[in-house]
Amino acid sequence: MAQFSLPSNSKIIKGIYYKDQTGSKNIKKVNVYRWSPEDQKNPRVDTFEVDMNNCGPKVLDILFKIKNEIDPSLTFRRSCAHGVCGSCAMNVDGVNTLSCIKSHSDIKGDLNIYPLPHLRVIKDLIGDLSNLYKQYESIQPWLKTSKTDKEKQEIKQSQKDRSKLDGYYECILCACCSTSCPSYWWNGDKYLGPAVLLQAYRWINDSRDEEKKERLQKVADELKLYRCHTIMNCTNSCPKGLNPAKAISSIKKMLATS
Repeated sequence: MAQFSLPSNSKIIKGIYYKDQTGSKNIKKVNVYRWSPEDQKNPRVDTFEVDMNNCGPKVLDILFKIKNEIDPSLTFRRSCAHGVCGSCAMNVDGVNTLSCIKSHSDIKGDLNIYPLPHLRVIKDLIGDLSNLYKQYESIQPWLKTSKTDKEKQEIKQSQKDRSKLDGYYECILCACCSTSCPSYWWNGDKYLGPAVLLQAYRWINDSRDEEKKERLQKVADELKLYRCHTIMNCTNSCPKGLNPAKAISSIKKMLATS
């Protein structure tokens, strides 16, 4: 019988326990994934006792508190803190989300924070999004038109056509959907994934764009598109409430009826 095991340096070990030094009675235990390429040690999970009396309402506030008051070496991405940039996407309590809009009061018991799954970890909670960005570039996410520069200054669109972009243009490429998709875990090198396919549909569906047919053909591939098996993890995990699965099915329908 075949036996499978993880490489020894990939096994997560128990990390450092940081006990509260404030004497507060309002303590929350926060378990955070840690790994640094500098020391080449196994990834670990550190536990922090955090005083919640002097902490903001979001998970990102907890991370700031840990970094500022307990362990300055903790590494994570963040920028706007308003759910707009997508920088602080991570796995919180088993769900991919934006830590800046996720309320820690919604989570009972210990809080578990990990980087987005499937991605190569750069350090601690930072995942490598290089492959996602290359795939995004491959769909050529810009308006294609034969109009002159002067005509391009304003390309009008009816309210009806503009409304067709609702639910798609709002995507912030946080990668919560793609990294929650098993098909993307298995075929991430070829399958474009929910985030990029939603963006592709946004441009396919734009009435001002003149290369709808070419865009459809660009994604009409067994691996680029049809690795989607409608698992729906993408829609369930989108922190903006978008529906990538619907966008993917719409592309498939267009190809089937064109």
